[in-house]
Amino acid sequence: MTSESRTRARHERLRRRYTSLGMGELTATAVFAIIAASGMLPVTRTWTGALSLWSALLPLLVILVQAGVYWLLARGWAGRGRMPRRIAATYRCFRLLDPLLLMAGLAGVIAWFPREAGAVLVIAAWLFGVVEYLNYFVVRLSYPLHRWPSLVGRWRTPRLVQDVRTAE
Repeated sequence: MTSESRTRARHERLRRRYTSLGMGELTATAVFAIIAASGMLPVTRTWTGALSLWSALLPLLVILVQAGVYWLLARGWAGRGRMPRRIAATYRCFRLLDPLLLMAGLAGVIAWFPREAGAVLVIAAWLFGVVEYLNYFVVRLSYPLHRWPSLVGRWRTPRLVQDVRTAE
């Protein structure tokens, strides 16, 4: 196998993987939003509960969309080149703005904290947003379940951060 064909094969493997990751993040975004908007969750039956849930959920949804779009865009340079500068600049901004969005979401959660059992769901949604932010912009936390305990402690740099650092 020539070097060029190995590069092409690697690119195709990464494209398939990144497509799966991107579509997975965007699908998760849609599912969370649809479930929250459906009114099926007990916490959404009160005005304050719904406001609290959406305060927690909105930052998570924004981060998941950013992640899904990143993976889909990364298919273009995976295994071949570097992230374009404009895209890197956009993700540098996200890295700064997302914590502000998470803090605003936390303020909404606190201001409209639900009294019903759905409070656990609201807290979990906000914490999930924090974990997703950390996973994409600080330290890689996402690994296959069977390898997670041995790999998470290595404090690896997320792929997105690596791409931003090496942008053209």
